[in-house]
Amino acid sequence: MAARVQKVVTSGTFNLDGGSWPVDNNVWLLGDDEQVLVIDAAHDADAIAAAVGEREVVAIACTHAHDDHVNAAPALSELVDAPILLHPADDVLWRLAHPHARPTAELADGDVLHVAGVEVRVLHTPGHAPGAVCLHVPDLNVVFTGDTLFNGGPGATGRSYSDFPTIVDSIRDRLLTMAEETTVHTGHGDDTSIGAELPHLEEWIARGH
Repeated sequence: MAARVQKVVTSGTFNLDGGSWPVDNNVWLLGDDEQVLVIDAAHDADAIAAAVGEREVVAIACTHAHDDHVNAAPALSELVDAPILLHPADDVLWRLAHPHARPTAELADGDVLHVAGVEVRVLHTPGHAPGAVCLHVPDLNVVFTGDTLFNGGPGATGRSYSDFPTIVDSIRDRLLTMAEETTVHTGHGDDTSIGAELPHLEEWIARGH
């Protein structure tokens, strides 16, 4: 069976800079009936493992290390016996969430992951977080953007380790150059597409964050 995308929504809190906010997170499963890549292990390792079922988990890929995206990663890694992959520039955020656990291996710009017969291309897209990445799957015409690009614009940059000009550069140079029909699977909320967001770049820059 061909590779497909499945969404699991989990709920919890996002904690940073002394604040705590309730959030619903999109956890993405990319794979077929045999194997799967988990993108962002948020809040509920048991629920994610249940969605995985008996499939082999090739990896748990973290789009970035804000705690709401990685708080279930070590537990899920144990449940499904899979490595945790994270860009090293987000180590400072990972350590806030998991002072006594480590990612298994590093993600780097240009890496290619393989699952269910498709290539997953790693794009370093800093701004929301220094080690934020997006995962582009050209064969399926989809990109998983974490909190870099949402339906309606860039991810938030008002907290520690984030920067608005940097996220705009990442979106403009790495994402908006994709085919306009590319579906954008986000870290929270509804999907969008490159074509839907492309016309609004100048508006985002004008309003800033």
